This record gives sequence, C-alpha cells and structure tokens, in this order.
Amino acid sequence: MDITTKIFRHSLLAAGMLGLSVTLTGCGNAEATDASEQPKEEVIITIPVETQVVSSGTIASTYNATAILEAKEEAFVVARASGIIEEILVEEGDYVEKGQVLAQLDKKRYELNLAKARADLRGIEQELAKINEVYSKKLVSEDAFQKLTAQYESATASVKLAELDLKETTILAPISGYIAERNAKVGNLTESFQRERMFHIVQQRELQGIVYLPESELPQIRKDQKAALTVSALNDRVVTGFVERISPVIDSETGTFKVTLRVPNHDEILKAGMFSEVSLHYATHENATLLPRKALVSIDNNVSVFVVDNGVAKKVDISTGFEQGDMVEVLHGLNGNENVVVTGHQNLKDASPVEVVNSQA
Repeated sequence: MDITTKIFRHSLLAAGMLGLSVTLTGCGNAEATDASEQPKEEVIITIPVETQVVSSGTIASTYNATAILEAKEEAFVVARASGIIEEILVEEGDYVEKGQVLAQLDKKRYELNLAKARADLRGIEQELAKINEVYSKKLVSEDAFQKLTAQYESATASVKLAELDLKETTILAPISGYIAERNAKVGNLTESFQRERMFHIVQQRELQGIVYLPESELPQIRKDQKAALTVSALNDRVVTGFVERISPVIDSETGTFKVTLRVPNHDEILKAGMFSEVSLHYATHENATLLPRKALVSIDNNVSVFVVDNGVAKKVDISTGFEQGDMVEVLHGLNGNENVVVTGHQNLKDASPVEVVNSQA
C-alpha cells in the first residue's frame, strides 16, 4: 500500500469520528432542551404564626405614675418644758388616743414655782382688799391703787404660767395614732422646745399619696376620681384611692402639677412609706373590642393587624382607642370575631400563606 492510500484511509477515519461526535452532541442538546421545556411544580411556603381571637370586654383610659404612701395625720412630739424624764409609758407600735400620757418629766421644781406664785398672789390679794376699803373713801392716791392693781394682775398671770409649766411636764399625745418612733429615754434631760423629737405619732386609718402629672393631663383630673394603687410589698395587692386635692399651679421647671390621693386603710394593712404604682382612671368603655397590644403593626403612624382567613393572612388597617396594660381597644376595622396574628407577623405581607401553630381564644 502506497503512502497516498494510507493518507486517504486516515482522512476517512477522522471524518467518521468527527461525524459521530457531532451526532452524539446533537442528541445530548436535544435531551437537555426537552428537559428544560418540562413545567416545574410551584412550591408554596407557609409561615408559622400564633393567633388569638379578638375579644370583647371592659377597658379604661388610665395614666400611670408612682407614689409613696404617707400618713395623712402625723405629729412630732417635743418637750415644752425642761426636766429629767422620769417615766415613759408607751413604746413603738403602741396605739394611743389623743390626750393619752406618753411620758412624765420631773415636776418638783414646777410645783414649787406654782406654790410661790400662789403665795405671792395671796399676799397681793390681801393688800388689795385693804386698799379697796380706804380707796373708796379717797384715803389713798389713784397712783398707788393702780400700781397695786397691776401687781395683782401680774401675780395672777404668774400663777397661770406656773400652772401651765407644771401641766407641760406631763407629755400628752396630740393626736390618736401609732407610735412610729420613740427617741425619749428615762433619765435624759429635755430642754423646752428642743429640736429632738421625743415621739413620732402617725394615724394610718387613712393614708395619702402624692403624684405629679404632666400639665397635659390637667383637664382629665377631677376631685373624687378613682385611682388603683398596686402595692408591691403586699404581693401586688390593688387598693382603691380617690383624688382629694388638685394643685391649680403648674411647676414651670418640670411642667407638672401636684395631685394628692386619699387612700382609705380601715383594715390598717397599708403602712406609711410603702411604694405603690398608681393608675388614674379617666373613663371606662364597656363591651369594647379588645386585642393584645403585641398584635399591632405600626408603620408611618398607620396601625394595622393581620387577620387569618382560610390559611391566608390579610393586612387590615385599624384605629385604636383606650390602652390598658397589654390590651388595646379597636374602634374601627374589625368586627369583633376575627382571628388575629399575635406572633410571627414580622415576616408577613398582605395575602401571605400562613400555618397556625397555636391559637388562643
């Protein structure tokens, strides 16, 4: 076989291999084209959410503040006479009536002063009696008579002062209440009107609380308005108070005004100094449409909720009214029997498919 014949055979083999390759490639593209033209099944992704049925009930408009309970009546007892404390008749925690004896000072010096004043008065009375007999006969000068009369009046006042000093050696309760503090001790020397308080008495049958409200709340407050006070020291017990006084003056520095609450305490469970959270009730709406605050979605001052209907969450715009605790009043937008999303609405859009994983009545 010559060289020309060999070259021809190799050319035919190469051409055959090339044709086979083109054929196989063409078949592969055809299969790929057929596969891409087949329709794909659409996958629907549902978002898990928790829902709650809209409820109906009572809701109040309130303003929340804090207050320290204070004794409405209290008295700090100080000594009005000087002397050694001989006896103390009450202890802290005792209940005392107005006028009850709390302590007794040494009164010997005051008894002697009273006796001296009375003796001086008797002497002047006797002398004045003699002068009166001769004065009527004009046997004594007007000046002498007036001087003796003045001495008599002075001696009479001295007796009354001595009696008062003696009386003030007995320390009496100025009001009825509990002994909150006793600083006096037997043997101590008291000075008249000293700053140290011997006793502190508080009346706790009625307490008061002071709250400071923003000036914008002034039109909402009225006398005898109810307030709920939650006392943490009594396991969050709620007691009722009433607005007793409203200050007509706004503090220019803080922009607030003072409101004094009257808190009845007939069972005397409340104690002065207790901390309380105050909710002032402005108005109450009965049979209101209510939903949890966490169901609200607020965007650009627009409030909406997602309502689940046949597995689809629909966005519904609403308007709200009173807010109290975790509940919000719905004025417009809901009928009152919808199932609203309370958890998971952050991932929702209008008409999103959802799966309810927990529903609360």
